[in-house]
Amino acid sequence: MKRIRNARCAAVAAAALMVAPVFAHADTQKDLQVAVRALTFLEKAPTGTVVMGVVFDPSKPASVAEKNTVMTTIGGGYSAGGLTVTAKAVEAGAVGSVSGVSVLFVTGGVAYGAVGAAAKGKNLITIGSDTACATSGGCAISVSADPKVEIVVNRAVASAVGATFKAAFRMMIREI
Repeated sequence: MKRIRNARCAAVAAAALMVAPVFAHADTQKDLQVAVRALTFLEKAPTGTVVMGVVFDPSKPASVAEKNTVMTTIGGGYSAGGLTVTAKAVEAGAVGSVSGVSVLFVTGGVAYGAVGAAAKGKNLITIGSDTACATSGGCAISVSADPKVEIVVNRAVASAVGATFKAAFRMMIREI
């Protein structure tokens, strides 16, 4: 009887592991939609094609998975309004030397403080899908689309990189 229960538990756990990436994939896609749309609400919003660096930690499977989903979702270009975003993978330790990017999407699990400091030094807007990135000062913006859209802007970080948002947008976000 115990073997049957253990086998059932193992089967359920295996099924959950196979289904889990599908749910994470959908959330990341929604978060990315919100992140790109948020960029269009900047006072000096970028237009045309910009490169988004997708910051990840290669030693953390969840960070790599999120990076892969973002890269796949963006593909050859992801558009919102007059903005088209392309993607470039950036290892977390290389943010200080990255070039050719206009904004950074920070995946979950990286060292937010170190990435944020390097991004500030390069005057890059950072966006993450983990609220902890904004609350810790690592990201100027955090976005979450599940279960409802929530955008958190860290005023100090946004100000440090020269990012100001239109008044209508500021009424829809939470500033810290």
